[in-house]
Amino acid sequence: MTDAAARQRGDTAITVRPLTAEAEFHGAVDLQKQIWGFDDIELLPMRLFIVATKVGGQAFGAFDGNRMIGFCLAIPGLKAGGSYLHSHMLGVMPEYRDSGVGRLLKLAQRADALARGIKLVEWTFDPLEIKNAYFNMERLGTIVRRYVRNQYGTTTSPLHGGLPTDRCVAEWWIASPRVKAIVDGGESVARPEIVERIAVPADIATIRREEPKRARQIQQEISKGFETHFSRELAVVGVERAPDAGVYLFGKLK
Repeated sequence: MTDAAARQRGDTAITVRPLTAEAEFHGAVDLQKQIWGFDDIELLPMRLFIVATKVGGQAFGAFDGNRMIGFCLAIPGLKAGGSYLHSHMLGVMPEYRDSGVGRLLKLAQRADALARGIKLVEWTFDPLEIKNAYFNMERLGTIVRRYVRNQYGTTTSPLHGGLPTDRCVAEWWIASPRVKAIVDGGESVARPEIVERIAVPADIATIRREEPKRARQIQQEISKGFETHFSRELAVVGVERAPDAGVYLFGKLK
């Protein structure tokens, strides 16, 4: 996959390509309002998209014909050990979810990063969103070794339910055997022995909407569990889903 990707959806093809035009950057800002319902003060501005593409970041859009239906934005980062990409935001219109659009965006992001010699892409995700966690771990091959409490403060998005924005940090080592096996269909890699588990109720979205106090209690319990396991140098190496819960699987990385 190079600059563009495509997948059939009905009679049309979903395409993914870098965002370059001012109108496309405006479109990504509008999508933030539609997907998350943020107040204007919390929107990533058009200028950030422009700057990101000029300083080594990424801005990709997913299109159904001429209509932008998803996007992702990454900015360059620097830490001990070298540079990486921080994938700050990815969103897909509700009617296009579960159709592979998010994966197309991530694969375009990976292809571009590999072509530039970048080894690591990171992003944060809500540990209560078990469907997203499953996608990150089982469909992309990320691992998690860090948990951050209230990463972005309390936001205006209805999707966050007024809870603190606790986040896991996904590490996507895009050239690793694990990622190659999952994304490219390479030789399978054995999962480490699972030594701990953390379960999240399958109906957490309903609980967050209808029982915010209970949702907060669940979030606090999960936070303690993640921090305890990470202090033992364990990592999240997989996610299982069942009708009643999603389960994070912890193991020791070599």
